[in-house]
Amino acid sequence: MKKRTSFISYGKQQIDEDDIAAVVETLRSPFLTQGPKVEEFEQVVANYVGAKYAVAFSNGTTALHGACYAAGIGDGDEVITTPITFAATSNAVLYCGGTPIFADIDERTYNIDPLEIEKKITSKTKAIMPVDFTGQPVDIDTIMNIAEVHNLVVIQDGAHSLGADYKRRKVGSQAHMTMFSFHPVKPITTGEGGIITTNSEEYFEKLKLFRSHGISKTPYAEEQGDWYYEMTELGYNYRMNDIQAALGLSQMRKIDGFIQRRREIAALYNEKLAEVPGIILPKQLAGNDSGWHLYMIQLNSEELMKSRKDVFDEMRALNIGVHVHYIPVYWHPYYQGLGYDRGLCPRAEKWYEQAMTLPVFAGMTDKDVLFIVRALEDVAR
Repeated sequence: MKKRTSFISYGKQQIDEDDIAAVVETLRSPFLTQGPKVEEFEQVVANYVGAKYAVAFSNGTTALHGACYAAGIGDGDEVITTPITFAATSNAVLYCGGTPIFADIDERTYNIDPLEIEKKITSKTKAIMPVDFTGQPVDIDTIMNIAEVHNLVVIQDGAHSLGADYKRRKVGSQAHMTMFSFHPVKPITTGEGGIITTNSEEYFEKLKLFRSHGISKTPYAEEQGDWYYEMTELGYNYRMNDIQAALGLSQMRKIDGFIQRRREIAALYNEKLAEVPGIILPKQLAGNDSGWHLYMIQLNSEELMKSRKDVFDEMRALNIGVHVHYIPVYWHPYYQGLGYDRGLCPRAEKWYEQAMTLPVFAGMTDKDVLFIVRALEDVAR
């Protein structure tokens, strides 16, 4: 098969002249940071997902760090999460002094299995951090029921799932806190950026404090004068700036179209790859409508009679940006040094050995998708 002249990335931002104009307008305004755009962006995201509050951060990782802080995670606390995620999910637990506990995945959805969560709960468990992997929402109702029984906080890592639907409701209001990421490959982008949505005023106030050095206008500070402020907690400079927020506001006006296009691409993959030998297609839970941040297939190497690396390399040689998401977190050398062993989550590890990501982004054409399908058919044969 003939190689494409241009590379098809696994993910890519969709920027138009409206986005550029929005950023330029802010660049010409008095406020590049700590201005009105951030709060405006927060309100738009909160309204979109049906949450009372939203707090924007410099990126998704800092947002997760803030959520762990707001949840009160500290030394000796355990947080149950999935190994099939980017390392930032469990790293946020480590930043607060907690211990990540990895629970195995559901083979059908690749998301954390609620039954495995229950097996991991101990007297030290403080929170559950499920991940909406690939954009498919986790079984959040079941997870919230488990959390209520054991008095746990649920921080939903929705880095992939802004715009996804769980039981006909947008992800973002069901958990105690939900994080969304705005990296360029995500449903919308602010360049870098993240946000926590919540219905809790307590978490809302803690998150705002944490992202801005732990500084606030206390009653005493207000008595002293407008110039006075007090640092009451050890916070960080994790603020989003107005330039990012301006881009985010423009992108939010187009999010439904972006998600619809991703769903169309996934449907076309499903249709065209259904009969290709050795290819296992992704499944969705009933009641879920994924945002399709990623389209993950599994490769049956025995049926294909070639390894995943062979398939990967052949697809890359055709300028198709296949990828693999993700290496089980506890396989990384740093986590091995903390004492985590391979074999903790057998289903996750088996899945990883077969997994491969196909390109999905709103700017892809049907012609792009069909080229990828034909290439995969050729490679599979």
